Amino acid sequence: MHIVIMGCGRVGSTLAHILEDKGHSVAIIDQSPEAFRRLRGGFRGRRVTGFGFDRDVLEEAGIEQASAFVAVSSGDNSNIISARVARETFGVDNVVARIYDPRRAEVYQRLGIPTVATVRWTADQMLRRLLPDGALPLWRDPTGEVMLAELNVADSWVGTKVIAFEEAVRTRVAFLSRMGEAIVPDSDTVIQDGDVVHVMARSDDKERLNAAVAQPADGSR
Repeated sequence: MHIVIMGCGRVGSTLAHILEDKGHSVAIIDQSPEAFRRLRGGFRGRRVTGFGFDRDVLEEAGIEQASAFVAVSSGDNSNIISARVARETFGVDNVVARIYDPRRAEVYQRLGIPTVATVRWTADQMLRRLLPDGALPLWRDPTGEVMLAELNVADSWVGTKVIAFEEAVRTRVAFLSRMGEAIVPDSDTVIQDGDVVHVMARSDDKERLNAAVAQPADGSR
């Protein structure tokens, strides 16, 4: 499929190379011709100089044939305006924008434009490693009401069946991360030492989940 990327920085150029290696056609837009130096010599996609919210520039990049649009420039306003033009003017369904301000990210998620809040995501990941306690939201749906969260459970839960854990904590386990592999649990799956538990829950349930998984297991196995 054809994918248009707005922003030829480190993220944009890396995405362009990965997508091209996967067999997709790519066009990348940047207002600075110098930015295209980040692209490898063998890059076969289109290089379009201009602003990603300019209709003529988008058309030159093949937006009318695009299956996806990615906005990863260094400016929040440019990213979100470009994403809205791609979605609302050209009807591209699969649109993603990078946003540095997490407060804006939540607003635009509600408009139906998926966003990656770079600074907040990075800070959350750092805090998770420094202070590995509580639920870390990894994803929220466009309404902001449902989250996929990573739980740091008390050691006493080791040896507990996932179905018993779900009943005790009153949440749904989506998968476990075990030694670098993802495991979708079944009725016999048991939480092992070192497992990272990922759950689907309401966003406003975070504090209750933190309290529940910090408590010792009640012995249910």
